[in-house]
Amino acid sequence: MNSKPGSAHARAGCRTVRALVSGLGAFVLALPAMAEGAGGPLAGMLPAAIGPVPVDFILFALTLLGVAIFHHRVFTVAVTGLAIILAWKFLVVGFKHGAGLAGFSAHISHEWVVIANLLLLLLGFAVLSRHFETSNVPEKIPAILPDNWTGGVVLLALVFFLSSFLDNIAAAMIGGIVAKHVYHGKVHIGYIAALVAASNAGGAGSVVGDTTTTMIWIDGVNPLDVLHAYVASFVALAVISVPASLSQQKFHPIQKAATAGITVDWGRVAVVVVILLTAIGSNVAANLYFPELLDMLPVIGIGVWAAIIVTALLRKPDWTIIGSSLKGTLFLLCLVMSASLMPVESLPPASWPTTMGLGFVSAVFDNIPLTALALAQGGYDWGVLAFAVGFGGSMMWFGSSAGVAISNIFPEAKSVWKWVTQGWFVIAAYVLAFMALILILGWHPHAPHR
Repeated sequence: MNSKPGSAHARAGCRTVRALVSGLGAFVLALPAMAEGAGGPLAGMLPAAIGPVPVDFILFALTLLGVAIFHHRVFTVAVTGLAIILAWKFLVVGFKHGAGLAGFSAHISHEWVVIANLLLLLLGFAVLSRHFETSNVPEKIPAILPDNWTGGVVLLALVFFLSSFLDNIAAAMIGGIVAKHVYHGKVHIGYIAALVAASNAGGAGSVVGDTTTTMIWIDGVNPLDVLHAYVASFVALAVISVPASLSQQKFHPIQKAATAGITVDWGRVAVVVVILLTAIGSNVAANLYFPELLDMLPVIGIGVWAAIIVTALLRKPDWTIIGSSLKGTLFLLCLVMSASLMPVESLPPASWPTTMGLGFVSAVFDNIPLTALALAQGGYDWGVLAFAVGFGGSMMWFGSSAGVAISNIFPEAKSVWKWVTQGWFVIAAYVLAFMALILILGWHPHAPHR
């Protein structure tokens, strides 16, 4: 007898939780033995830095390098890296707020709200994205595409627009599904790179459009402080659209076919709107009337899930998406937790050249922990940072979650050489768009908000 479709996802989610617990279980049991001494029992016996670089950063860089190399074991790498970094903190250097269990507890008390918000929002946005996908709106998209190379331009623009209010992963996936349909499965790798870039550009100025901007938002930054990232995003979209679409049309021309008998489920569209408005409203209300709650409770995440549960009376969510999203969510949370343990006072001062460099780094290493480091340090122009770490990850297929997700649809995209050579215009777009943003608006850093 076949099991229900959701049961496989549920079992996968349970296995993920068990793996996380078992991976850290031995470490947690060893905590009491590590709680001795001002800097840990091995303080003074091991060097805290190698040259000018703290060992913390070296361990973190090795974790991110492992993520970049072992694409099929990223969850294991992230959990292992977090365990090693925690062990280093307990055994040698201590935590920012003190040594041993007391320092670890103080750190958790400062970070748990951010982690909880991310957990609730990532899973909540997965549910929201599935609502949108099953509303049949994506099935209507091919009907509005022109029957020539400009159809590729319009599709990239639509992905850009969708990513401004959907998670960029969902926007890229929808774009990939539509592209696979209208190009009969023959999609140029350069165009795949452009789909990822369009989704990352569209989410760069919206706090509900990208995990990095959501992190910036729930960390206490005003949503309007990332909005000007769209100056760079529009430039980037203009740069990538034409060469990507011409390359695709030459590789395989658009051959769209309208899907007959499909009607839009406006009830699900309404659910998407309600959930998004609740997410924004809960944050605005808390900032205006109950700012103390932002440091005490995951207000935005709670608001999103309250809306999901209430709107379930109108349209039942696809709960199986939670199981299939759990492992990826925990992977990202492990990286964010690792980033929060870094001695950010050792980072170079925030500046526009530093931020531009972070964009290139995010092409190789995941942009989630880079954003966490920047938030902990403070002093950035958040709109410039949002574009850099968001769009910069498009330069490699594994540099952003959207790239990793869409490569599951197009396995041939998992080639660094082909991604760079056939999607060269993404790198050009990053440089041109970043400099356009600096030249037009300048660099306006915000004071540390914590």
